[in-house]
Amino acid sequence: MPEDYFTSPDPAFCFSAGISMSDGVKVPVPPKPKQPETETSSHIPVLPLYTPTDPSDSDYDRDIGYPGDFPFTRGVQATMYRGRLWTMRQYAGMGDAEESNKRYKYLLANGTTGLSVAFDLPTQIGLDSDNPLAMGEVGKVGVAIDSIEDMQRLFDGIELTKISTSMTINATASILLALYVAVARRQGADVRKLSGTVQNDVLKEYIARGTYIYPPQQAMRIITDMFAWTNENVPEWNTISISGYHMREAGSTAVQEVAFTLGNGIAYVEAAIRAGLDVDKFAPRLSFFFNAHSNFLEEVAKFRAARRMWARIVRDQFKAKNPRSWMLRFHTQTAGSTLTAQQPENNIVRTAIQAMAAVLGGTQSLHTNSFDEALALPTEQSARIALRTQQIIAYESGAAQTIDPLAGSYYIESLTNEIEKRASGYLDKIKAMGGMLKAIERGFVQQEIQKAAYEYQQAVDRNEAIVVGVNQFQMEDEKAVPIQRIDEALERKQVERLRSLRAKRDRGPWEAAIKGVQDTASSGENLMPRILSAVEASATVGEISDAMRRVYGEYREEIVI
Repeated sequence: MPEDYFTSPDPAFCFSAGISMSDGVKVPVPPKPKQPETETSSHIPVLPLYTPTDPSDSDYDRDIGYPGDFPFTRGVQATMYRGRLWTMRQYAGMGDAEESNKRYKYLLANGTTGLSVAFDLPTQIGLDSDNPLAMGEVGKVGVAIDSIEDMQRLFDGIELTKISTSMTINATASILLALYVAVARRQGADVRKLSGTVQNDVLKEYIARGTYIYPPQQAMRIITDMFAWTNENVPEWNTISISGYHMREAGSTAVQEVAFTLGNGIAYVEAAIRAGLDVDKFAPRLSFFFNAHSNFLEEVAKFRAARRMWARIVRDQFKAKNPRSWMLRFHTQTAGSTLTAQQPENNIVRTAIQAMAAVLGGTQSLHTNSFDEALALPTEQSARIALRTQQIIAYESGAAQTIDPLAGSYYIESLTNEIEKRASGYLDKIKAMGGMLKAIERGFVQQEIQKAAYEYQQAVDRNEAIVVGVNQFQMEDEKAVPIQRIDEALERKQVERLRSLRAKRDRGPWEAAIKGVQDTASSGENLMPRILSAVEASATVGEISDAMRRVYGEYREEIVI
């Protein structure tokens, strides 16, 4: 059959095309322009029209298949949202534990189905709230957690075995997980029934975010210790959330987000195998974290490509036998970097588009940003609107009524294939450099993201990329919106509590526990039991981090030009 014809037995198509059914088997394809007129945010050319000849090299069984089956292009669950909706997991944390606890209870009362904890910067980099370097940062971009008492206040009145909790924490993830487990023990809970995630992805911190403490090799050792310990003690816990989100926030393209996220995933799997772990023991508990941007169809294709690529990597490269090891399960957050301080109400629309892309891309859980987050931490009202956005998609849009409704779209499948092709090209380059750690050390990943961010900003400055309300459709007089403000007194209150804890704790068990952490960091033993003992002896996040600093030192970033 000539290339400019395709088969269509569909009566509706034949009717709309003005042809008879007898002629329907040979429908002319409109000629394609030789040059694309536009491109996606990843610089993938976009044709004005896609037809059944696109994608030309696609095989349904090999590349698309069925939901719940390898290569999981259409989703990791056979029934997807018809069986269970995604978890509506709203990210929140501010000030001290009491303030954050109030917000969690507010979100739960309004229908959120999972908690997601935002920690302040001192907690993220292993500094106690009374450390001079923490001054002015306590409780500002998340909740301040110094000790088991803080963690207990954070989840006061919340039964931990009844809720799934995600914690966005990396360098100090082992300590915060230990605190969570210790609080569950105080509640009398069976810790084997705890479910949730610690982000625990330190590689992307070296690439894009900066909340690292230790050098990469030592940080990887802590991560693999967590893999082994949680597998035996908290088997329902996701030990890592391999995160493309922050690389996308730093300016990467959708293709780079897929490539560098999966590159980090490969590095973690390799490190765990070198540590003697069985891939089929830990791989089923790996999870991922992606961004959802506004180029709607590219984002849907990105999620599908990432799922397919990871399935092939884990099965074919790492020889995993368990189908659950092949599944890329992921959380999505809408794109904070797309939110604008100008006309902030427009952010509600941006978030809705991004959230729908995540749903149609098959996410397992979702956070929707609040419209005022370009100005401050969200208010209760804006947080409620963000949650309602998810609920409207779930219960009113019809998007959850059928599984992977965009599968088979000529454009979606072509875009999925092209994202996979380009992301695989990046992975080949990284492999040639000696792996992700070497690529990070050379600055390759950082430079690629910086270049992409610079190119995008140039496009905005030249009005080639339109940002509504910023470089087009501006308003001279904008009405101010109410914003959330953190009471300055909360920092003083947090410091006083911390000092009170130190004064009243039993010094003997505390000193022994800190020494145990330091000694174990110097040995090859698993660190997690020692860290758990330390938090139960009222050692603080900063003290435990310092014990490991004394052994591992601190990482100093090299300037990438």
